[in-house]
Amino acid sequence: MITNERELKNKYFDLLAEKFNHEEQLASEIISLESILELPKGTEHFVSDLHGEYESFQHVLRNGSGNVRTKVNDIFKDKMSNQEISDFTALIYYPEDKLRMVKSSFETKEPLNRWYETRIDQMIQMVQYSASKYTRSKLRKALPKKFVYIVEELLYKTNELENKTPYYNTLMRQIIETQQADDLIIGLSYTIQRLVVDHLHVVGDIYDRGPEPEKIVETLINYHSVDIQWGNHDAIWIGAYAGSRVCLANILRICARYDNLNIVEDAYGINLRPLLNLAEKYYGDNPAFRPKLRSDSNLSEQEQLQITKIHQAIAMIQFKLEMPIIKRRPSFEMEERLVLEHVDYDNLTYTLHGQTHELTDTCFVTVDPEDPAKLLPEEQEVIDKLLVSVQESEKLKRHMTFLMDKGSLYLPYNGNLLIHGCIPIDEHGNMEGMEIDGTFYAGRPLLDQFEMYMRKAFRNKDITDDLATDLVWYLWTGKYSSLFGKRAMTTFERYFIKDKATHKEEKNPYYSLREDPKVVGKLLEDFDLDPEQGHIINGHTPVKEIDGEDPIKADGKMIVIDGGFSKVYQSTTGIAGYTLLYNSYGMQLVAHQHFNTKENVLRYGADELSTKRLVDKELQRKRIRDTNTGQFIKEEIRNLKELMSHRYTD
Repeated sequence: MITNERELKNKYFDLLAEKFNHEEQLASEIISLESILELPKGTEHFVSDLHGEYESFQHVLRNGSGNVRTKVNDIFKDKMSNQEISDFTALIYYPEDKLRMVKSSFETKEPLNRWYETRIDQMIQMVQYSASKYTRSKLRKALPKKFVYIVEELLYKTNELENKTPYYNTLMRQIIETQQADDLIIGLSYTIQRLVVDHLHVVGDIYDRGPEPEKIVETLINYHSVDIQWGNHDAIWIGAYAGSRVCLANILRICARYDNLNIVEDAYGINLRPLLNLAEKYYGDNPAFRPKLRSDSNLSEQEQLQITKIHQAIAMIQFKLEMPIIKRRPSFEMEERLVLEHVDYDNLTYTLHGQTHELTDTCFVTVDPEDPAKLLPEEQEVIDKLLVSVQESEKLKRHMTFLMDKGSLYLPYNGNLLIHGCIPIDEHGNMEGMEIDGTFYAGRPLLDQFEMYMRKAFRNKDITDDLATDLVWYLWTGKYSSLFGKRAMTTFERYFIKDKATHKEEKNPYYSLREDPKVVGKLLEDFDLDPEQGHIINGHTPVKEIDGEDPIKADGKMIVIDGGFSKVYQSTTGIAGYTLLYNSYGMQLVAHQHFNTKENVLRYGADELSTKRLVDKELQRKRIRDTNTGQFIKEEIRNLKELMSHRYTD
């Protein structure tokens, strides 16, 4: 048994010595790691608020927010026309589709083979350029596995004395003759995509509103390097799997609202028939609950009516399920959200803060005015069956486990703070907080508590009414939640009250004070980050560029990158989202225009980018030694040097 720190250190050295059992091996590793520290830092790519918009996300991911085209221009701007550059970049983005188009345009093999030779050579040049700041070992891992030897020969070819000219010519000819050219081009395209972005940050909200969040998660699972900062919409999906019935009701209500129930039923295999049967029994048409149809929707009137009924049924279950949580958790300070207790069911009015409002489009048929929180036996049975179905979905389990493994509530990374929503503060910039299990928390400790309880709820998904499970729901809707960032969620009012003044959700002062460099600097300090060099990178609140709002705030210390990936918000924001690139030279904010179709890119080379805007330019180029990865490498070097001193130095 290890009894003290010295013994633990010796045990660690023993394990290291097994890996490096000769002095030469140890020295070689130290040399390699010290050298890696001097390489330029890799490019970080930041996206947020994807909201199920898989095709738009795919395009941004494939083009590296314009990084691919930038590198193509660097190499070929004097050798290719703009149209040729567009065709080449489209090939890199969508190699399978572009190859089909190109091959169909040739009538004979000879010109096609010349095209293959030219494109493979250009691809090799792109790989060389994109990999210029990586070690050969890291590049090798990014190469298409079946072509590693061939690609390395082409990458590192030297022919000063022309001794190998026949060799290289035969290599290229045989690639084409053996019909491997397509696979090689496809493999090189994905290698280039991987090399232009070293690491991806998803700053929250993969789920809800858009139609294909599950495809986004599958893409992220297979991505080479990624982290996720949970958004409020991600939290309720995690909460539903973790056993929260009220989170489950919320995701079903939102899916019904945005005509996305197929995500639940088809993508995740969750049986909605019991919910439909309940809805058909108790509810009819209701204009307040009709689904928001996408432009490409082909729902029949009957299907729309079914969704309208489901929408009402699950909304009423949600309002009922909220009430016991609010009552058993007084520290949540949410008594005003006992909405069904504020209803006069005889006169159909709603009283809150001393004001009475007329209710319209009501659907209270399953509500007992004497006990409004009480679920009908049928409602209880339906939500219980749905929870079982959710927790038995293997695909959902895999996706939620991935979100937990790769995710966190916030992330300090390379001197910046990544957080989806906000850090709750008051109007003076002081930290706001709440009591959790008898202790008051604010600021970073509050966020740490939220994350700890979220992980606890996920580990114990069979316990459905504990504090941990309730806190996951609180993250969705509570006034001190860093993910919600508002004083109250007015879902009930939006459905049933026409006075839009009641719909307003007051934001936490963070959202106005984040314009102030001093406030942002203090927040960075609270997370042990340099207020002069660091940035806070936010999502969550769409930037209304159409109204002149600037996503770069607080003298460049605050960057908000939710500009409207979600098509629902694009008429409000005026664009289709912001992304951020951070390489060794500095930061660039990229604004994206509405993504039409992949076919538009393939035929016309449209990249859907509008502008790149410099956020910060590094006075001195950042190297790996200046990054989080560099800190780990430095620690490893210290341990290796200590081992060398301990084992091999007299």
